[in-house]
Amino acid sequence: MTMLTLTAAQTVGPFFAPTLLREDCRRNILAGPQTSGERIRIEGIVLDGDNLPVPDALIEIWQANAHGRYNHPADQGPAPLDPSFSGFGRSGTAEDGSYWFETVKPGPVTFDESRLQAPHICVTVFARGLLNHLVTRLYFEDEAANSSDPILLCVPEQRRPTLLARRDMSGDLVRYRFDIILQGTNETAFFTV
Repeated sequence: MTMLTLTAAQTVGPFFAPTLLREDCRRNILAGPQTSGERIRIEGIVLDGDNLPVPDALIEIWQANAHGRYNHPADQGPAPLDPSFSGFGRSGTAEDGSYWFETVKPGPVTFDESRLQAPHICVTVFARGLLNHLVTRLYFEDEAANSSDPILLCVPEQRRPTLLARRDMSGDLVRYRFDIILQGTNETAFFTV
């Protein structure tokens, strides 16, 4: 009788550039000239457990429009749909681990019949060494609604700052800094999906 053996465990390799990060697959700019809302730029660095940049990660974002509605058939809320805004973005990291998106600040999204979620952006991280992608949220440090967001309140208080993007006015464009730390000290809070 032949015994079956398990295949050795392998980590995910850095295959993003030749497949998911081809020029026709990147989507760093989400907002067009007709898109309504406040234009913002999100910038950050992906760091590993040794605090070194990860040059071959892939970052995807998914967000509601400025009115608080997702461009998805499942979102049938009363907020207006913006046909010029898809809400999806994809960026690779550069050699220094940096990534960026130009988008609009999202509006608050319905949580249930009586509560809203603070404006936020869903972030997914793919990187070498990860067997599964990581999921987190980017919240804006200058949003008063953060104090009552039902998801953010589930995160231990000492870990919440890892989910807050810092506002920085540089020139004409509002910038938010959101570094993603994959493990170790100040590791970004990630959610299980």
